[in-house]
Amino acid sequence: MIKFHPDTAVLKQFAAGELPDSISVIVASHVEMCPHCQKVVELENELLAKQAFDNGVNTESETYADIDTVETLLVDDEFASMIASITSDTAVTHSTPAKHSDNEITVNGQTVSLPRALNSIRLKEWSGIGKLSRSRLELDDDNLRASLLHIDKGGQVPTHTHKGFEITLLLQGSFKDEMGTYKEGDFVWLNGEHTHNPVSEEGCVCLTVSSDALHFTEGMSKLFNPIGKLIY
Repeated sequence: MIKFHPDTAVLKQFAAGELPDSISVIVASHVEMCPHCQKVVELENELLAKQAFDNGVNTESETYADIDTVETLLVDDEFASMIASITSDTAVTHSTPAKHSDNEITVNGQTVSLPRALNSIRLKEWSGIGKLSRSRLELDDDNLRASLLHIDKGGQVPTHTHKGFEITLLLQGSFKDEMGTYKEGDFVWLNGEHTHNPVSEEGCVCLTVSSDALHFTEGMSKLFNPIGKLIY
């Protein structure tokens, strides 16, 4: 069961076509996986249609009367202040072609079904270090970066916070951190108020969108902070 969802305000922006492309893609992917959010978006589309034909009459309270509050992590709505400058990637220890069909991708011998929102988006080569691998989505979306992230069994991302925001959608597998356990379909939006150490015992594949570098907070990983913009 999906426990973590986009904030209702984000779903309304999605329905209205007001989100940046990268965020729209990750929200669309979650909506495809989540019956609850499908209902929210369908009702919002109905509301928008009514407002268009009724000269802007506000029927929002009636439309949302039967919708439960969406359980979610904190969402920072100030998009303008969250977008920061981003630089290019660093060299990696290994690189293999991203095998991509219309509805699935293969990484480390594992086949993963992809949301329909990704069907027309090209993927760059997989690259990574240790148990972490990443494939960039070829989206020209200002300073936002969208990626597929693979964490192999027993892998983890060192403890960090975020200079901007980071959105994660679990496509397959699971991971856990100090705030909870996340499974397929869970949608997690974090910002600089959150510090966590994601660990995946079984391995997982995520769709992510980031606006700025990670900031590592513990151990040897802090040595990477001066070049954080190069490795996020």
